[in-house]
Amino acid sequence: MPLTRPADIYLRFLQLAEAVRGLPALPSLDPLEERILVLVAQANQSKRRLSVRDMIAVRELGSPAMLHNRLKSMREKGWIVLQDTEDARRKQVELTPAAMRHFDKLSHCLVEAVNDV
Repeated sequence: MPLTRPADIYLRFLQLAEAVRGLPALPSLDPLEERILVLVAQANQSKRRLSVRDMIAVRELGSPAMLHNRLKSMREKGWIVLQDTEDARRKQVELTPAAMRHFDKLSHCLVEAVNDV
């Protein structure tokens, strides 16, 4: 049955994206880690450098201790890496190649949902 409304496309995308999340590529993220991942990806997409200090300034991510715990968890899960900068005290947060492949898969889900129209 063809999709006819924009909401149908979005709901189809969610269905396809959920299937991608079920694939054994990277361990799943909790909602706060998902939010952090999106911030890192958006910074990456706009060619901005994003440091741990920059992320601490984003209040909705919680306390510095909580943020550090989440970043550590995301590093251990293989989603992000912390790169050295010219200032040894500052670390830049970047996506791993595996995280980029995850976004590629989600992009394919979006294209497939649109093509189902």
